[in-house]
Amino acid sequence: MNRFVTAERALRKAAPHQLLDAVRRVLGEQYGADSVELLLADYGLTVLQPVPAPPCTRAPVPVHGSPAGRAFGAQEPVVETLPGGRARVHLPVTVRGDRLGVLSVALADRDRPPGCLAELADIAEVLGHEVVVAERDTDLYLRARRKERLTLAAEMQWQLLPGRSCSRPEFDLGAQLEPAYTIFGDNFDWSADAERLVLYVSNGMGEGIDASLLTNLAVNALRNARRAGIGIDDQAALADQAVYAHYRGRSYLSVLMFDFELATGRAKVVDAGSPRLLRLRRGSVQRVTFDAQLPLGMFEETDYEVQEFRAEPGDRLVFVSDGVHSVSSPEGEAYGEAALSRAILATRLLPAAEVPRAILRELGGHRGRPAADDDALVVCLDWHGR
Repeated sequence: MNRFVTAERALRKAAPHQLLDAVRRVLGEQYGADSVELLLADYGLTVLQPVPAPPCTRAPVPVHGSPAGRAFGAQEPVVETLPGGRARVHLPVTVRGDRLGVLSVALADRDRPPGCLAELADIAEVLGHEVVVAERDTDLYLRARRKERLTLAAEMQWQLLPGRSCSRPEFDLGAQLEPAYTIFGDNFDWSADAERLVLYVSNGMGEGIDASLLTNLAVNALRNARRAGIGIDDQAALADQAVYAHYRGRSYLSVLMFDFELATGRAKVVDAGSPRLLRLRRGSVQRVTFDAQLPLGMFEETDYEVQEFRAEPGDRLVFVSDGVHSVSSPEGEAYGEAALSRAILATRLLPAAEVPRAILRELGGHRGRPAADDDALVVCLDWHGR
């Protein structure tokens, strides 16, 4: 039995809370590793937090300016030279494009087995899949991702999200919410199958737990309709009814809904009081507008109409909430479309998963203070086509 199969079997047999113990044991036995740490990205994507299983000896590692952070950002193994002829290998822990963190493995450099790096990268990928499954049964990995306590509203919102990034041959997706530990109303959701990608970007009104409850109701109503095989116009109508039935127009939610054909890039769109969309195509940024319709839940039995859109290979689509384009500087200047266009051009060489974080850093500089007054949501979709 080869080393990789041994490691894979050990991970699949391990108890959910003992994945790190299992990978330490098998990497020590099969690869001579003398130190193994699992570092998970925190909710704000600023640090990589060690999973708190003894003997954890590492402090949180910054995403920027560290070898582990480079492996996380570039999604490639990074080898760090250590004293005494040793090396530490940092391996991305990623599941279908969703970046979870980094597996750091210290090895005696001169004793590294042939093909070791590629095998370790495969083991890190298997570990990522096992972590996602294990989160159904243990809080260990969810606790490790937070460098401070989440508000209840933020806890509900993060649990509602599908992930923060996703990769397929036809597209790459990345998204981020801020303030990560106190978000309440903004949200995104996606689902892809063999033929289609459905994407929702939403902005719920209100603050705190009230905004989170509204978003949870609306997103689950949309999912319920989508999973019944209903078109996006009727998805919007049914979610509108669900929100109105509960709030009677006192609270409502804006959402921009896309249903893409993966084979052609053609999309059906419903714009229900939406967040904004900007498109980077052949080096030029333009705002894409649709006929705005009523937000979900504002009035009873609203009918929604589908509009048409087409993405071309090479397009980058950036969706932002009003917590981005309406943010003011200390002098009262709104961030606005011009500054957002500059940020999109400045990040054009970054992968889709890195773009939201980079734009939100730029936004924080414009705001001039660490605390945000409103949720800020950025979703980036790179369209490759077939």
